[in-house]
Amino acid sequence: MIAVLRDTLDIMSVLEKPRLTPEEYLALERGSEARHEYHDGELFAMTGGSFRHNVIIGNLVREIGVGIKGRPCRVASSDQRIHVPTTGLYTYPDVVVVCGEPRFLDRQLDTLLNPLILIEVLSPRTEAYDRGKKFEHYQSVPSLDAYLLVAQDQPRIDLFRRHGEEQWLLDSAIGLDAETTLQALDLRLALSEIYDKVDFAG
Repeated sequence: MIAVLRDTLDIMSVLEKPRLTPEEYLALERGSEARHEYHDGELFAMTGGSFRHNVIIGNLVREIGVGIKGRPCRVASSDQRIHVPTTGLYTYPDVVVVCGEPRFLDRQLDTLLNPLILIEVLSPRTEAYDRGKKFEHYQSVPSLDAYLLVAQDQPRIDLFRRHGEEQWLLDSAIGLDAETTLQALDLRLALSEIYDKVDFAG
């Protein structure tokens, strides 16, 4: 029995995922076609979203892009990696807005440090994480003013806006006739536009 247990432990040790340093992660990620989130030495594969998920992202990028035209702000979609230095998280939000001069981790200019607004389009698999632990990571980003959680099964946007050092205020917009306001951009987003051509039955 002891021999069997020892063999099992040996097999488990062989199968354990190797822990990566941030430098090793970035080297692998920059040479990979797939995207991975990284935290505390571990990689987490990021799978593609549903068609509805991707249509909503496209609508968000379009509406924000038009709204910030002529301003010193830029919007990027889910291929933009960000780093949260305080917690060590590397991840790819669905939509990122940065204003002023973007700051990057290094000369590769592919890992953003100072997002103003982060947006995640929710899915059943990621909603608990996006609302919980991931939001905890994001709260430690000094430049972050607002965090939006966008449902894909109904027209609903939950907007968390920074209020002082430690507080975040929640404002929920529900229904196709509703609007949500990004105060840092002085920009109103109509849910009818964010959910344009979205089939909730599909």
